[in-house]
Amino acid sequence: MRKIARDILDTIGNTPLVHLSRFFGKEHVYAKLESANPAGSMKDRTSHLIVSELLRNGNVMEGGTIVESSSGNMAVGLAQACRFYGLKLKVVVDVNLNKQTHKLLTTYGADVIMVNEPLPDGGFLAARLKKVNELLDTIPGSIWSNQYGNPNNPKAYFAVMEEITNSLSQNLDYLFVATSTCGSLMGCANYIEQNELNTKLIAVDANGSVLFGGRPEKRKIPGHGASVPSQFLDISKIHDVIHVTDLDCIQGCRDLLNKEAILSGGSSGGIVSAYQRYSQRLPEKSTSVLLLPDSGERYLDTVYNDNWVKHIIGNRNFKRDNYQPIKLQNGILGTAI
Repeated sequence: MRKIARDILDTIGNTPLVHLSRFFGKEHVYAKLESANPAGSMKDRTSHLIVSELLRNGNVMEGGTIVESSSGNMAVGLAQACRFYGLKLKVVVDVNLNKQTHKLLTTYGADVIMVNEPLPDGGFLAARLKKVNELLDTIPGSIWSNQYGNPNNPKAYFAVMEEITNSLSQNLDYLFVATSTCGSLMGCANYIEQNELNTKLIAVDANGSVLFGGRPEKRKIPGHGASVPSQFLDISKIHDVIHVTDLDCIQGCRDLLNKEAILSGGSSGGIVSAYQRYSQRLPEKSTSVLLLPDSGERYLDTVYNDNWVKHIIGNRNFKRDNYQPIKLQNGILGTAI
């Protein structure tokens, strides 16, 4: 029997772990559905822990203002937490923010500040962070929640690992995690290290991201990859990294919907595609978990919109309601570290 939650934030965590048997047959592949969190993504975990700790330590008081930069999910998680705790939120976003997320933010009462132009060095993320500093200088008593450097970001994902390993009786061989701030990635990595697990961590990064030494390029699918280095990333704790394109993300989303009836977000689709390409390297009977950050409801106008894909992403193999598998050189996506 489920417990009665104390409040809405008490429902964060204990998200479903689903066997993807229709997609991958007899393979032991599971999806951790973080979309089941109350504000719709795994960033609910980060937001709640960061905000509650700022309040507990007296860094912000009721009625105070939190400022943050976000590509979407962190903003929504913070908006819910700030609404609950009686805080104001100024969230800096950029033009890649999808319309549904913008509506959610304004509904929660967040003040949305849009950055329209990237900086030459650091792209949209650097431009957003510049605006954050400007706001902190002009809003008395405001504080930056700083998802990019706050140690409570990775700490929030210890609970994710506990939930997964308890469900699988610690029988977890591979964990696939998308990158952005690298908070979730390194939180899982630190848990694996501290608990001396044999789990191998696979980072799923975006083409055009600089996190693993790549060159910055324009990206249209928000929520993964970064145009500036991560303050959390420790490559020595990562077993491997796979890079995915925007189209990989779209294909993965649609494949997951078609085969499992799971409506997932853009970075989740990237993880699905990454697993498909990487599975040829995995030992037989190995157990893998795909940490899926959010649902697809916020991507209906983009990832699941045929016209948007054709005009913004472009693909000569595009067919309505279907994508043909991309053939990669040598059959391999990404590079080993």
